[in-house]
Amino acid sequence: MKKIKRISAVSIIGLVLLFLSSCEDTTDTFQISAPTAPVLADLNFTQIELDAVNTSNPALTLNWVESDYGQQTAINYAVQFANDDTFTNPVTAASITGKSDITLSISEVNAAAGNAGLNPFEWATLYTRVVASIGSQSSEQINSNTIQFDVFPYFNYVFEDFYLVGDATAPGWNNNSNNPALFRDENNSNVYYYTGFWANNGHFKVLQTKGLWQPQWGTDDGSTVGNNPGGGDDPERFPYGGGDGIPEGFYTFTINFGNNTFTFEPFDASGITSPATLSIQGSSVTSTIAMTPLAFDGHIWFASGIHLTPGEVSFLAGSDTWGSSTSFSGVATNGGGSIPVIVEDDYDVWFNDLTGRYILIPLNL
Repeated sequence: MKKIKRISAVSIIGLVLLFLSSCEDTTDTFQISAPTAPVLADLNFTQIELDAVNTSNPALTLNWVESDYGQQTAINYAVQFANDDTFTNPVTAASITGKSDITLSISEVNAAAGNAGLNPFEWATLYTRVVASIGSQSSEQINSNTIQFDVFPYFNYVFEDFYLVGDATAPGWNNNSNNPALFRDENNSNVYYYTGFWANNGHFKVLQTKGLWQPQWGTDDGSTVGNNPGGGDDPERFPYGGGDGIPEGFYTFTINFGNNTFTFEPFDASGITSPATLSIQGSSVTSTIAMTPLAFDGHIWFASGIHLTPGEVSFLAGSDTWGSSTSFSGVATNGGGSIPVIVEDDYDVWFNDLTGRYILIPLNL
């Protein structure tokens, strides 16, 4: 009998627990109704020309009627732009929570237009909407109506360009004499190179603007980069401050503006023969443009102030065509394709036949 009583007690406890679990309070379960879409208000303009100078100024303010999810909850809103009204490839320009308006700056709208695929310096239609959602995972998304306006974007050239000066280089200590450009790394915009011939017992510095002595870069200790942006003392000359200069020969100068370091290493140029001619060809030019080698170093070629339109270019060396896939700067190889030109402007173009490095410097952006 005792054994039977034990089994009965366990059974009773189980039934009680089952009853209690079936009566668990579910009133805290979060439930929403089918959300209503936000309603984006029309703009009071149909066209906007973006100002490349005052980029932090407000460009437009968007207002909308909020979505209703049937619960008191914070609603997320993503502001999206696209180049078509079906938003095939939408670009999210900004996101906010718990508000029904947002003001975007000129630079934000310009970036959105560019990311949406609109060309700079051309009028085109830009479409916008807001997308409502809730929760940290942006769940239950619902789109607003779409509004549109015409926009004239500018091109945002984000790179810096730098030039050589000094008695080890072609222009000597003349800061405005076709000073050779440094070649920017295609993957790290802080890193620049120059491989070429350097005159005996010479020194050099780096300038940011031809014709101006500041900003300038040099070194005071032979291993790190010193800078004078203007108004202070100038740093000493590369590759070191005092004593004898560079022994005549070919070297690679590498400078990293991100961590203010540099190297200056010998380069073996033996066996590398420059092409008899070098020219620029492609859909971005109306006709083939001849490049000129520096008299100081025939491996460095230049073409000054040439007009390029959106399209592509490559370098023609005899019967060989040199190119790459990166705009503005990179390393060209024989048969390497075409270099994209993404914005119309006048350019200084430099090419180094020792390394294949090139740089296209826009003059008006």
